[in-house]
Amino acid sequence: MDIKTIDIVNKYTSGTEKGFARLTLSLIFIVLVFLYSYVSHGNVPNNTFLIIGAVFGAYMAMNIGANDVANNVGPAVGSKALTLFWAIVIASMFEAAGAFIAGGDVVKTIKKGIIDPALINDPQIFIWAMTASLLSAALWLNFATSIGAPVSTTHSIVGGVMGAGIAAAGFAIVDWGTMAKIASSWVISPILGGIIAAAFLYFIKKNIIFKDDMLESAKKFVPILIAIMIWVFATYLMLKGVKKIVKVDLTTALAIGLGIALIVYYFAKPAILKATQTLDNTRIGVNTLFTIPLIFSAALLSFAHGANDVANAIGPLAAISDAVMGGEISSKVEIPFWIMAVGAIGLTVGLALYGPRLIKTVGSEITELDQIRAFCIAMAAAITVIIASQLGLPVSSTHIAIGGIFGVGFLREYLDSSESKYLEMVREKFKKNKKEFEEFEAELKELESLEKKNKQTYERLVELYRQIEQRQEILKEEKKDFKDAKKIQYVKRDAIKKIVAAWLITVPAAAILSAGIFFMIKGIMI
Repeated sequence: MDIKTIDIVNKYTSGTEKGFARLTLSLIFIVLVFLYSYVSHGNVPNNTFLIIGAVFGAYMAMNIGANDVANNVGPAVGSKALTLFWAIVIASMFEAAGAFIAGGDVVKTIKKGIIDPALINDPQIFIWAMTASLLSAALWLNFATSIGAPVSTTHSIVGGVMGAGIAAAGFAIVDWGTMAKIASSWVISPILGGIIAAAFLYFIKKNIIFKDDMLESAKKFVPILIAIMIWVFATYLMLKGVKKIVKVDLTTALAIGLGIALIVYYFAKPAILKATQTLDNTRIGVNTLFTIPLIFSAALLSFAHGANDVANAIGPLAAISDAVMGGEISSKVEIPFWIMAVGAIGLTVGLALYGPRLIKTVGSEITELDQIRAFCIAMAAAITVIIASQLGLPVSSTHIAIGGIFGVGFLREYLDSSESKYLEMVREKFKKNKKEFEEFEAELKELESLEKKNKQTYERLVELYRQIEQRQEILKEEKKDFKDAKKIQYVKRDAIKKIVAAWLITVPAAAILSAGIFFMIKGIMI
């Protein structure tokens, strides 16, 4: 059940019965959340919006799982390092573990500090705004997933909070400087991700793939690349996940990560030497050396994602809970365990039921991936987040991953012969063989004339048939070259247009939708 079979899976799961089954399972999860929140908070005054918020939070978490998690496992599935089934299993386990273990006891109720909650005096209005932001972000993510567009869940909730905040207290409530930084991430994230991914791919191509003895080069460089990966991911996890349990600074994280990387290198080098003894000296053989590191990277990215992005679903829900239970508005709140569970379980449910569509988009519909390219994309995702977080730049993990895919695809276009160059090369071959093809045409004409004569020409006929068959084989090969040239796949421009368009309208679309929902709630309640 790898990436080639996802079309078959979708063919059957998109049918009426399968679609109804997925919808039923989704509704069961939401109903369970509703029942728990109702039973556990039935005696709490003004608990209606807490229960509604819980339902919307569950819906949001499922949509994050369906859309955002694909960035972590899509390249691994597209490169065939993981089957779709095991990608979903691994991502679900590590997303939930990241949310529960390192999701944090306290989150900002206003994601990224884009609005000032002090300008909303009435806790009831604040509750309505948070409810609207949750529902609008979830609806937008649902729509994006349905059209196969990977978008930023952080930007979705940012747009939802901004739109509801403006509807509740006017434009002055928005920190427009912060919004400008977020808008800049639409450019910063994919460019950084693309450059870093392309740089790693270029290094691997130059030092391993373009060598005559690829396996000998792989023995030297693959253990180093694995050690670098461990160093990067250890640092990444400490800064983005473990820091919520134990505080560590960049220097400490880098030092610990380097120590772990050196240990891994000590064990990886002999393992690679042993593995290369049974491999062919081909790109396919070298690719297999990156399979296990790629699986680990998918798991670790999922853990870090669960630790960080679960707040997109439960941050507003925690704010609603705090406002209902405490009767006041806080910029930071503690997250009850049941709310964390809603986020963690919702991520896994959404991924399992609706994730394959986006996994397919990320893994195969933008550009062709193999293990080496997918490894470069995973490295780019972790390194970019580390660099950006230290520079204070707001970046999106979704944009980084997609930018990395664009980067390796465009590098392929640059390094490999383009279609026009390839076709020109084939045309030159035809020109060089022009004399042969002229002789071929003359032989055909002679054969036609001889076939009309008597049996004395038999030997000449046999000879001509033999020569013609040889030249027909040449023709077949040349035609095949033309067909192969036309089939060369690089970055698919239609995919770029769809994804970039979805990125650009995510914040304004979620904001407008959120404002409309807020006014609808206000109209009902007043």
